[in-house]
Amino acid sequence: MSAFNDERVLSVHHWTDRLFSFTTTRDKGLRFSNGHFTMIGLRQEAGKPILRAYSIVSANYEEHLEFLSIKVQDGPLTSKLQHIKVGDSVIVGHKPTGTLLIDYLLPGKRLFMFASGTGLAPFLSIIRDPESYEKFDQLVLIHGVRQVKELAYHDYITEELPKHEILGEMVTEQLLYYPTVTREPYKNMGRSTDLLESGKLCKDLGLSAFNPTTDRAMICGSPSLLRDLKRMFEERGFKEGNTTTPGDFVIERAFAEQ
Repeated sequence: MSAFNDERVLSVHHWTDRLFSFTTTRDKGLRFSNGHFTMIGLRQEAGKPILRAYSIVSANYEEHLEFLSIKVQDGPLTSKLQHIKVGDSVIVGHKPTGTLLIDYLLPGKRLFMFASGTGLAPFLSIIRDPESYEKFDQLVLIHGVRQVKELAYHDYITEELPKHEILGEMVTEQLLYYPTVTREPYKNMGRSTDLLESGKLCKDLGLSAFNPTTDRAMICGSPSLLRDLKRMFEERGFKEGNTTTPGDFVIERAFAEQ
């Protein structure tokens, strides 16, 4: 049996000249948990297919799959993937995995999700999971980008999700969204690490200080974000969790290197 399915592209959205997302069909046998990533790629006329790890944007109960990607002009995969069109074929791995699952966190009251760039992807599935709102009193999504136009899904999170037939009330009452930009003027500016360190993040959101007793965290993004937040959390007494031992925070290291 092949380790991959051929899925048909259903839609493509180009957010910027460096960022796009797309949806595909979903094999009925594919099972995943919200927060998982899987291998996706393109077949080649000769040789092995080009594959990279991508977090799944869509929630596990949806009939389609969705992915968010950067564009790298000379990247082995995205130099080609960025040109896909509706009806094209993309291969999707059978075995989603990863560490960004709420099951890998100890019980807590607040869940902080720190993302940079396309690291937002797994959190879009997590904030659409009813179980996330059942396990935590409050969800805080922090998304850091360089330019305002890179705040993918901003309008969906702020305008559409609160009106969701099933999730709307939970989202309105429990989800806090904090987009921040580093290279141009915006209502929130600066790296999420600096905003957390200075206390500005919690102050802006009207929250009490970060607390290892009640707070849990997930991190997905650039290597520098992962490294710096890991250090900051451990200095505060947080313990990292993994697939075998739940902890106070978890990190996804298998980001897509295109």
